[in-house]
Parts: sequence; C-alpha cells; structure tokens
Amino acid sequence: MPRPTPPVTVVIPARFGSSRFPGKPLALLAGKPLIQHVYERALASPGVRRVLVATDDARIRKAVAAFGGDVVMPKGTFRTGTDRVAAVARRTPGRVFVNLQGDEISLHPGLLGDLIRPFLRSRAGMGTLKRALTSSSEVRNPGIVKVVTDAGGGALYFSRAPIPCGREQGPGNYVSGLHYVHLGIYIYTRATLLRLSRMPTSPLEQTEQLEQLRALEHGIRIRVWETTRDSLRIDTPADLKQAESVLKRMTRRRTTTRPAARAKARGRR
Repeated sequence: MPRPTPPVTVVIPARFGSSRFPGKPLALLAGKPLIQHVYERALASPGVRRVLVATDDARIRKAVAAFGGDVVMPKGTFRTGTDRVAAVARRTPGRVFVNLQGDEISLHPGLLGDLIRPFLRSRAGMGTLKRALTSSSEVRNPGIVKVVTDAGGGALYFSRAPIPCGREQGPGNYVSGLHYVHLGIYIYTRATLLRLSRMPTSPLEQTEQLEQLRALEHGIRIRVWETTRDSLRIDTPADLKQAESVLKRMTRRRTTTRPAARAKARGRR
C-alpha cells in the first residue's frame, strides 16, 4: 500500500503592485514568468499535495492559467500575504498550509521538505526556516530579515536590523553561528492560520513591516528549522539579472554532468 500524501497545500500570494518592482510576478526569467518558476519548483517538492496562486490581478491569473497552474482571486483587501493565504484556506480543504512568497525561487526540491517534514512530526502551530548568513554585508542589509531563536528552536525575534549584536565585535559585524537569515516561507495548521488572520496588526509588525511579528506579539510560538539549501529572492530588477546568471550556471552544470554520468554507467556494464 502506498503511503498517503501529507495534506499540505502551498499557497503563493502574488500581487502585481510593488514599490520597488511593479509587475514582478510576470517578469521574465529564463524565458518564463517568475511566478511560473516558483510554482513549478513548489509542485516538485515532496509532500506537497496542491499548489495555488492567490492573486489580486487578472494579468497574473491569465499568466498562471496559461502555464497550466491553479489560480484563485480571493475577494477583499488583505494586509499581508498571510491574510491572503488565510482567505484561500477558508474556501479550500486542507489541514496544513504553506505560505510561499511569489519571489522566492527554491534551487532544490528539498527546501520545502526541510520545513514540511519536521512540522508534520511536531506539535507546532506555525513554523518557518532560517539559513546561516556568511558575511557582515548580509548582516547589515535591511533587505535581509534576520531571526534569533531560543535553545528549543522557537523564534525570539525577527528584524531588519543587524541582530544579534556582538558587544565586542560591534553592531553589524558577522559572527559565525549567530547570524541567520529568515526565509519568508511559513507553514501553519489551519486553526493557527485562521486565528492569526483575525488578530489586529501589532505595533512591531507595523514598525518593521514584518507580518510574522504579529504572531509573536500575540503569543503564537513560531518554530524555526534550519536549512542549508539555497534559494533565490527577487526583490529588484537587478536581482532578476543575477538570478538569470545563477540558473544558466545550474543548467550548464547539469548538461556537463549528465554525459559523464552516462559514460560512467556504461563503463560499469
């Protein structure tokens, strides 16, 4: 008997409007819209039953439908991606929902699994991922959200500021094993997601413009797991150009390693 598929639904909130990059979900990357890259890589992740794009724009809906994706346009005005995902959850069956940013391209199918597998084994109501930072420039970059966790993996705080601050090293100076980027990928039980969406915007959430702080301020514990797998975050047109270069390098590596692997296999016959 095959194992049942875990009841995990991935929702990708995708707005057309963006102050730094209007129309970002439809920007072409390696010949395909950015949203298509995010969608297809999510669908290829083990443990994912369904992927949905939740958008506010008919142009995005048309683009997703054109590549065969599943897309919905929930009615209403939403404060954050979490609130848009909650609107989808109210009309979609499922026990567990993942909020995947429409500009976060996984470079490995195991990235989502690094979040889904431990969450399904845990009793957490909400979880997310972190990855080690490697330089002071990353620590100082306000576009990179940092996370600090407790000994049990619970989130203590998220900030655009360079946290934690080494007293001897000074603020913004990288310390190995202390500085982590927060990946904007969330997983929730249905009950926690709907509860979070009913809560008012919190002062810290408003100040830092980080929706996860609403959960912490209202007493919802966020479990954080670490991943070593890479992803590409597209915030600006410059990021898109850099991502194009990364994907081209990955394609070249695959095309050069496959013939070598086939030759090695023939040699073993």
